Amino acid sequence: MNGVLEIGVGQLLLCLSFVLVAGIASLLLRLRLERDLGIGTVRTFVQLFLVGYILQFIFDLEHPVVIVGYYVWMIFWAARAVRGRVQERPFAIFGPTFVSMTLIYVLVAIFVTGVIVQARPWYLPQYFIPLGGMIIGNSMNSISIALDRLFGEVKQRRAEIEMALALGATSAEATEGIVRNAVRAGMIPSINALMTVGLVSLPGMMTGQILAGSDPSLAVRYQIVVMLMLVASTALGSVTITLWMRRRCFSRDHQLRVR
Repeated sequence: MNGVLEIGVGQLLLCLSFVLVAGIASLLLRLRLERDLGIGTVRTFVQLFLVGYILQFIFDLEHPVVIVGYYVWMIFWAARAVRGRVQERPFAIFGPTFVSMTLIYVLVAIFVTGVIVQARPWYLPQYFIPLGGMIIGNSMNSISIALDRLFGEVKQRRAEIEMALALGATSAEATEGIVRNAVRAGMIPSINALMTVGLVSLPGMMTGQILAGSDPSLAVRYQIVVMLMLVASTALGSVTITLWMRRRCFSRDHQLRVR
């Protein structure tokens, strides 16, 4: 294995030709995406270089409070992204989402790095931050889908829910099918990824290790860990936050609050 090949500034600038192709397509088809492409490209450079310097500082420091604090900061922005992606927002969802994601994903990340990978110490940043970041990124999309499905169905099936409540059903009984549909919708992307991993594409964790010169068999084992931890974190996050948001859809007297 030859290790990682260096990428210089000139090579990064050459990659801008890919954005130029997308911009030309937008102009020809009048998609009006040129501004977003430009802003997104600039933000990609700035954000990733900034994160690179921050991670270098964290890696050198190796202090558990700083590492977990940075991880919670990542979760904070993920919760904001979830709030922005959910179209139906009958009430504030950021707080419960942030609290649930923090509790679940910190515990899952500690378990993966400390028990499964057996990093010593468990907060070793070159393992904890990348693996934890994968948990956040994948689960964030699943939670967004689940919540959007939940609120959308509650709004569309309002009359059905209120009829069930009038007949004596509890809020949980009246929305049991809706919650099931929401959680299922949130978990489908992770399950699809399990079905096609290695056939359609090589996942990021495996690709990164192979590019870094690792033994492909070791990269495969790491990728299996990643895929299974993503399924678990997606399930825990989707179920917990969906159930919490379902409770907020109703008053203490089981009256529907969504308008």
